[in-house]
Amino acid sequence: MKPTLFLNPPSYEGFDGGAGSRYQARREVRSFWYPTWLAQAAALVPGSVLIDAPPAGLTREDVVARAGEFELIVIHTSTPSLAHDAATAEALKQANPRATIGFVGAQPMVLPAETLARAPAADFVTTGEFDEAVEELAQGRPFEDVTGIAWRAPDGSLRRTAARPPITDLDRFPFVTDVYARHLDVEHYDIGYLQHPYVSLYTGRGCRSRCTFCLWPQTIAGHTYRTRSVENVLAEMAHARQLFPRVREFFFDDDTFTDDRPRAEAIARGLGKLGITWSCNAKANVPFETLQVLRDNGLRLLLVGFESGNQEILNAIRKGTRIDRALQFADDCRRLGILLHGTFILGLPGETRESIARTIAFAKRVDPYSLQVSLAAPYPGTELHRQATEAGWLRAPELSPQGLVEEHGFQEAVLSFDGLPAAEMQALQERFYREFYFRPRPILRIVKDMFRDREVMRRRLREGREFLSFMVQRREGRGAGSHAG
Repeated sequence: MKPTLFLNPPSYEGFDGGAGSRYQARREVRSFWYPTWLAQAAALVPGSVLIDAPPAGLTREDVVARAGEFELIVIHTSTPSLAHDAATAEALKQANPRATIGFVGAQPMVLPAETLARAPAADFVTTGEFDEAVEELAQGRPFEDVTGIAWRAPDGSLRRTAARPPITDLDRFPFVTDVYARHLDVEHYDIGYLQHPYVSLYTGRGCRSRCTFCLWPQTIAGHTYRTRSVENVLAEMAHARQLFPRVREFFFDDDTFTDDRPRAEAIARGLGKLGITWSCNAKANVPFETLQVLRDNGLRLLLVGFESGNQEILNAIRKGTRIDRALQFADDCRRLGILLHGTFILGLPGETRESIARTIAFAKRVDPYSLQVSLAAPYPGTELHRQATEAGWLRAPELSPQGLVEEHGFQEAVLSFDGLPAAEMQALQERFYREFYFRPRPILRIVKDMFRDREVMRRRLREGREFLSFMVQRREGRGAGSHAG
């Protein structure tokens, strides 16, 4: 087995670009998801090392110094971070010319030739789910014998093998939490609405929904919800509770954990017996009876993509939810004491100033415990990117040099519609946050949480400073006339 390094590389300061991040960007407040997909592949390669540079505050020089004598280096990249990741690969290759370097993730899957062209130090890219492909390369197999990869031939041409079918037996994977315990520090990972420290992992891959903007189901994960058995998940959770006695909450990062409700209820009942506090991603259509089972067995919070308060926009993006049902769902969660973190997107097809105003009003009616407001991100490989390219919504024929983010790594609006320019959408994003949070009810919630828990008080004060700094940087960017809007 080749000595193998799995690397989530440094790029922008505070950049959350791991596979657990659905929008690779720097957040308004410090926010880092676990590099679960990299860690899962690392679990298949005995003796491998995982470095997650951004949460640990490691620089490119730090990474190069630690890369040492690895023969295989696997780098997770993304559309926004590709230029930085290419520079890191170049530095690694200069320090260790004999190393074979590969890029994995949605960006190389969708655009293998472009990725290799922009990262000349990379020797190969994966073109789909990469766990088993990397495992075989670490075993010493030549490129030609490994399905699901593309590489640059000696004459400069692109060569690729056949597509690798999706992995169906997810129970064959070793526990990802063991990799976390060996190589990561749980204290480095922060998500504002989750208790600290937390741990996130997947119990399945893929999503049955067809949302046009969502990256992972349209690229690596697919639209079939492939799941681990209930017994396998509960065995890992019992193990994780022993590995991480300080962890206060576990988060199941499946795109829609509640897609398979009988399975979700079975896992919940097992978690209840283990005494575990947990949260997960859900769709705003879970019936009251299922919510009650989950709540009674340790569920604390649901992360829900509400996206918009306009039914026409929800239909256009194939969200598969209704406004009236979402409001009922939110009421059910409130009655049961389940907290909600709501996510919303500005700049989806059909967006207008009036539709944004309706979404802000809708968010106030839902009144989640916390929310995140993102800007529509047309990632290559998504239906939204195809629509934007054909309709001329992109502000330029190509994405910005950074790829969906501005110079500091924050999201930028790259779509413009008639009567709603991209720059205005970013101003409306700030207005959304301001109108939602500067109300008595959210302020009272925050103050109560702070007085109940001194650690929460420290976190909220830090997040407040970070958020104000984010808004100042955005305003300065607009005032200077930067492309950040």
